[in-house]
Amino acid sequence: QVQLVESGGGSVQAGESLRLSCAASGLTASMAWFRQAPGKDREGVAAIGNSGDARYADSVKGRFTISKDNAKSTLYLQMNSLSPEDTAMYSCAAGNFGISYVGGNWNRPLLYHSWGQGTQVAVSS
Repeated sequence: QVQLVESGGGSVQAGESLRLSCAASGLTASMAWFRQAPGKDREGVAAIGNSGDARYADSVKGRFTISKDNAKSTLYLQMNSLSPEDTAMYSCAAGNFGISYVGGNWNRPLLYHSWGQGTQVAVSS
């Protein structure tokens, strides 16, 4: 198990940016950001592997960037051009699989063994 603590959420207007951080007790082979809006299923937003290879949901490609700082054991999610559809609770997750080996399944929550409590993002129009 890995301890994960998210921060950086808040309330912004459409078009603005936020950067989320996830402080981890240790980074694992696969780290990801998920989000869940009220009444909707949890959605994989982005994932990053050991070598920095990244995967993104189609809805955030070109707007969001996932990155990590191994020295600080911290995962980031830079979110630009935010829209009201991005409003959700964002959580980071840790897994022990190779991102490149699972294809499009990187966004399946069951593949991740540790989860943070989440940080709320609210985007108003």
